[in-house]
Amino acid sequence: MKAKATLKQIAKELGVSVSTVSKALNDSPEISEQTKVKIKEYAKLKNYKPNVIGLNLKNRKTKTIGVIIPNILNSFFAKVFSGIEKVADKKGYNVITCISNESLEKEVHTLEMLSNGTIDGFILSVSKEAQTLQDYNHFSEIINDGTPIVMFDRIADEVDCDKVVVDDFDSALNSTQHLIDLGCKNIALISSVDNLSVGKLRTDGYLQALKDNNIPVNEKIILRTDSEEDMKAKIEGLFDHKIDGIFALDENDSVAALRVSLKKGYRVPEDISIIGFADGILASRRLSPSLTTVSQHGVEIGEVAAKRLIERLEEPEGTVSEYETIVIKTKLKERESTRTK
Repeated sequence: MKAKATLKQIAKELGVSVSTVSKALNDSPEISEQTKVKIKEYAKLKNYKPNVIGLNLKNRKTKTIGVIIPNILNSFFAKVFSGIEKVADKKGYNVITCISNESLEKEVHTLEMLSNGTIDGFILSVSKEAQTLQDYNHFSEIINDGTPIVMFDRIADEVDCDKVVVDDFDSALNSTQHLIDLGCKNIALISSVDNLSVGKLRTDGYLQALKDNNIPVNEKIILRTDSEEDMKAKIEGLFDHKIDGIFALDENDSVAALRVSLKKGYRVPEDISIIGFADGILASRRLSPSLTTVSQHGVEIGEVAAKRLIERLEEPEGTVSEYETIVIKTKLKERESTRTK
């Protein structure tokens, strides 16, 4: 069977925008007759079949939002999605969810597939590979073609769009300061997200807290890697050095920090206090002692992201509001893994 072309493919081949192709195929008076004929003939040659859902994009909305998350097993992303779905359902929108599995190629493919009239806009968190390579052109192309994007958590500063984030730097600074206030003087950092925007901000917050308290940076107790596997292979080496506090930057890092501390014979929190950057599901319900965590309010992030996208989708025609970066404040949930003052 002959493969069907997409609006995006036709636009790319003819050197025009997706919007121009769509308008030409729908006989819009905004497009010249010469251009209409050219595009229609090329579309017929390439076996293009219009998407009935997305037909006449200008006048008919699909009332569907595309959500792309990097990892379905991460409880934080699951919470964000529940917030998105809650608001979307209330506003009468459907949700299509896709998983990038941290792959740039899959992220690009998903954007191209869904932007062909299937959805009205995207809510997404950038894949690990895209952030590692600093490759964000695919987002800008989608936005330039008229499909709005709201990024959350992992964002790309280079892309002009709405964003919803937590106060990663401040929360890391405050968490490290909390450990210092408890009397910790040798605070280890564990990060398997060093190549992500959130990991860099949290590390900067940790370092700033040390600087503010005139505590020298000890590189021997700082573990920064790009993968959970590398972190697990190296984490025990941290305990060859004097440690009385740990700040972990990801949920998996947090769980590993607690487990290895106990394995090494440390009493938690008597010998070592631990704070993890997590949403608290594993920490509060399954671990013993329970883990003090930085709660990211995933559900609220999802709700805010969905509201912002729907507001943009429902703006009166011709209205172009400024892009916003909305910051959600985190909360330190104290449990059994930190000493009391």
